[in-house]
Amino acid sequence: MTLTSDSWLALIVSLPASSATPRMRIWRAVKALGCAALRDGAYLLPSKAEQASQLQTLVDDALQEGGQAWLLHVQAKDMAEQAVYQALFDRSDDYTLWLSDLAESRKALPGFGSAELNRLQRRQARVYDAIRKIDFFPGEASIRAEAQWRDFSNAIDAMQSPGEPQATAGCIARRDRMQYQGRLWATRRNLWVDRVASAWLIQRFIDPHARFQWLETPADCPPDALGFDFDGATFSHVGDQVTFEVLLASFGLDGDRGLSQLGAMVHALDVGGTSTAEAAGFEAVLAGARKRWSDDDSLLADIGGVLDSLHAHFSSLRKP
Repeated sequence: MTLTSDSWLALIVSLPASSATPRMRIWRAVKALGCAALRDGAYLLPSKAEQASQLQTLVDDALQEGGQAWLLHVQAKDMAEQAVYQALFDRSDDYTLWLSDLAESRKALPGFGSAELNRLQRRQARVYDAIRKIDFFPGEASIRAEAQWRDFSNAIDAMQSPGEPQATAGCIARRDRMQYQGRLWATRRNLWVDRVASAWLIQRFIDPHARFQWLETPADCPPDALGFDFDGATFSHVGDQVTFEVLLASFGLDGDRGLSQLGAMVHALDVGGTSTAEAAGFEAVLAGARKRWSDDDSLLADIGGVLDSLHAHFSSLRKP
C-alpha cells in the first residue's frame, strides 16, 4: 500500500513492572501491525493504514492488564517533519534480509521435488506478503523485491510446468474451419487445463475427425501437425489470451456464451485472474483424472464429458 497522508496515530502504553507477558504480547502486536517504535512504550502508525483500527484493541488490552494507554492523533507540522516520520517506516532492511534468503532458496531449487517447491514458494510468499503489508511508503527496495519475487516464481513455474508457452504479441487471424478438417493436432503430453480444454474444443467444435499426438517435447512435433499450446505452435498464447481463448477467436467461436465462460475458467486456472465458482471443482476433477489415467487419450475422453457438462451449464446460465 502507498500512503500520502501527513496524519499519524501515536500509541502510548505503560504497564506495571510485573506485566512482562502482556508487555511482550503488545510489543509483538505493534510489530506485526507495522508500527514504528519511537521509544519503549511509544509507537507510531500512519492514520490511513488499514491496521490503524486495531490500535484501539491494544489500548483496551493494556487497560485490562492494569496499565495505562493513550491513542493520540499527530499531525506533521511541515514536509520536513513528514519526511522524518516516513523514514521510520523504511523497510529496506526487511527486504534485504528476505532477498538474501530468497537467493539461497533459488540456488536450492534444482534439488527439490514438486511438493517441496510448492512448500518453499508458499513460505517465501508469506514472508514477502508480510513485508509488503506494512510497507506503507514503497521505494526502490520494494521495486527490486517485486522483480526478484517474480523471477523466483517464474523459475518455480518453469520447473513445475516445463514447456509452458510464452505469450506473443499480435492479432489473432480468423480462420476457416473447413480448411482444418481431419488434421493431425499436437501438443505436449501430460495434459493439464489449457491443453485438455483446447483438445476438447478442437474435437467438439473445430475438427470432429481430429487426430492427436502427445509430444514428449515441442521439438518432436511432426511438420504436418497443427501444434497448440507451446512456443512456436500454430495456436498458442497471444497477448493476455491463453490457447483455448485463441482457438475461440481464430475460429469464430467466441460468440458462444458457454464457450466464452469456459474460456474465462481456463484462463483463470492457467495464468490467473478473476476466477469462476466452477474453476476449483474442475481443477480437482482433472487432478483426480490424471491419477486414474496413465495415457492422454483416456484422459481426454474422460475430461471431455466433464467439459461437455460444463459447457451445457454455462450455456444455460442467465445473463447477468
